[in-house]
Amino acid sequence: MKKYIIALFLGISALVQAQNSLSGKLTDVQNKALPGVSVYMPELHKGTTTDAQGDYSFKNLPNGNFRIAFTYVGYKTINQLVEKLSKNTILNIQMEESILEIDEVIVSTPFNKMQSQNVMKVEHESIKALQQKGTSTLIEGLATIPGVSQISTGTSIGKPVIRGLSGNRVLVYSQGVRLENQQFGEEHGLGLNDAGVESVEVIKGPASLLYGSDAMGGVLYFNPEKFADANTFKANFNQKYFSNTLGSNASVGLKTSTDNWKFLARGSYNTHSDYKMGNGDRVTNTRYNEKDFKTGIGYSNTAFSTVLRYNYNKLDLGIPEEGIAEQTYSKSPEFPRQGVSNHLLSLNNVIYLGNSKLDVDLGYISNNRKEFEESNDPSLDMMLNTLNYNAKYHLPKLGKIETIVGIQGMHQTNKNSGEEYLIPDATTNDFGVFGTANYEWKSNVLQAGLRFDNRNLKSLAHEAEEHEEEEEHEDHDHEHHGGDFEALNRSFNSVNASLGYKTNLLQTLVLRANVASGFRAPNLAELTSNGVHHGTNRYEIGNANLKNEQNLQTDLNLEYKNAHFEFFVNGFYNHINNYIYAAPTDEFVEDNVVFDYVQDNAKLYGGEVGLHIHPHPLDWLHFETSFETVTGKKDNGDYLPLIPANNWNNTLRTEFNIKKWLKEGFASLNVSSTFNQNNVSGFETSSDDYTLVNVGLGGTVDLGKLVFDVNLNANNLFDKQYISHLSRLKTDGISNIGRNIVLGLNFNL
Repeated sequence: MKKYIIALFLGISALVQAQNSLSGKLTDVQNKALPGVSVYMPELHKGTTTDAQGDYSFKNLPNGNFRIAFTYVGYKTINQLVEKLSKNTILNIQMEESILEIDEVIVSTPFNKMQSQNVMKVEHESIKALQQKGTSTLIEGLATIPGVSQISTGTSIGKPVIRGLSGNRVLVYSQGVRLENQQFGEEHGLGLNDAGVESVEVIKGPASLLYGSDAMGGVLYFNPEKFADANTFKANFNQKYFSNTLGSNASVGLKTSTDNWKFLARGSYNTHSDYKMGNGDRVTNTRYNEKDFKTGIGYSNTAFSTVLRYNYNKLDLGIPEEGIAEQTYSKSPEFPRQGVSNHLLSLNNVIYLGNSKLDVDLGYISNNRKEFEESNDPSLDMMLNTLNYNAKYHLPKLGKIETIVGIQGMHQTNKNSGEEYLIPDATTNDFGVFGTANYEWKSNVLQAGLRFDNRNLKSLAHEAEEHEEEEEHEDHDHEHHGGDFEALNRSFNSVNASLGYKTNLLQTLVLRANVASGFRAPNLAELTSNGVHHGTNRYEIGNANLKNEQNLQTDLNLEYKNAHFEFFVNGFYNHINNYIYAAPTDEFVEDNVVFDYVQDNAKLYGGEVGLHIHPHPLDWLHFETSFETVTGKKDNGDYLPLIPANNWNNTLRTEFNIKKWLKEGFASLNVSSTFNQNNVSGFETSSDDYTLVNVGLGGTVDLGKLVFDVNLNANNLFDKQYISHLSRLKTDGISNIGRNIVLGLNFNL
């Protein structure tokens, strides 16, 4: 078999050898040269910047069709498709001035269009923009995006929520591969550090057509840090300080590239004490420490492009169980605590076949989650190893029709080594095959796709050790033996489709309409649970007969943009068959209420609306306001659990320069109002409304030889004492974090 594969690759290389080059000049509408324009070829991970005469060039390019992004502050972004490169291709670009937001190329959708050309509405945010808001963690920054929230446990653990769906219903992609880290648990965090991440794209709605099971609620797609421009070397150091947790976050990185080779590496260390509430008390054992290391090496020539990346993340965090106890500044977690280590290895390849190409992404994730109750011998020790693959073949373009077909899957094993078992040892195998096509004419785009998936899940039987004494309880009719699991062998199939249409109703008015189905196979916890789930104070009983969750969502997006303001409105209706949830029973086990996993049809609906005013010629002034709402109900009219409260967010931002020593300066005032949440499920309590005020100030300081970025933020400026509806500490009456002053510095060395 290996001989055939080697022969295939040698044959492909012989077919596609080329010595193509691309060069050109960037000018404005008056034909004046534009120096400093960013020119980037995403597929090849190649970038450069125009020189003083506005010229750029690339060498050693393969045959084929490529998209090239031209980005320059104050000008419209151009995403140009270059077809059939030759040995000396010339591409001159004339850029138009624009005070609108930069139009980004979207990577998470199949055809890598710019957002203005995309059929799906995808939220794109740079990590730099999120960091300028002064948030403590990556998930806290994501929660500022309309339609995104978080289920939090203090400041160390955050679980993404997209339009009311969370856990296994939201898929996370990092380095181009699916991230698997026991995400079924509410007390399991995102497992990613923002250092070494360029940007995030949020698909709000079913993306099963692209990503398979578990993308039913949406996708968080993290784009890794770009390599350096060709023949350059860059290094930087950044440091952030957090007043509330006496926290520190330090990161140092370096990167260099030649015409063909690329390399980068970045190390980070994050440490925090217990967080302080608005009343001055610290919440015991919410401290945590995080180490993160990312590196990557890339090579591209005339035949192919390949990038190998590695990410190691180690998180040591306390589990808050005592509430407000000993007040200390210690950064060493007490018992009980978690230790989570994660290895992520990805190999991203593009093979060029003339007018077509093959994308192959391979990923290996090793996630080890340990929980220590009273000693350094873990009571819970779970090892999750996942190998996943994703191959997409881009067919030759047929007129105006672009087509992609592909296969996708994963092989996953879960192994327990501790005394306690949350879920049994198990093996999961996924396989999916899909096809999607994009047809574009004038200002209209039509996109459709179809996909089939199979998931096979096998678990081993396990019998927990019997205790010498078993207490009898009159409150339940039968005995439960925590940690006992029966063998399981289930297979789940699903067929899904999507249809989307985008058109310009006017030159400044865009309409998008999407209908898509999605699915999620029940996870191991839902199928097999038999014990007290940590942090929930409830005894959970799985259901081995659960069916697939299957949903159908309709999305409408309307956007208006002119020189003075932008307006958008997003509406969605999501119907879910066989929605899985844990429902309380009348039984008790050792003072814990017994919850059974059951299914019911459900619906979620709502959306986001927003306005961005930037009056011309006062281009330095920005006012943004947005409102988001979601309602979740079962078919019987009862509300679904863990639905975020409505939120109204307002930001006033100014941009300025001060002589030559401060560039790209900004000052912002943010007022975020969260409404009360009275639409709660049977075992939840309602939550009060609250308003938080945040301010920020920053820019690039240029002192000649010393140049650095600085931002100073004060979040929850008035030290408001409040409790988020999605806080897991809410049941104990523990408030969220109080005032937090954040100082961030970034030095390009």
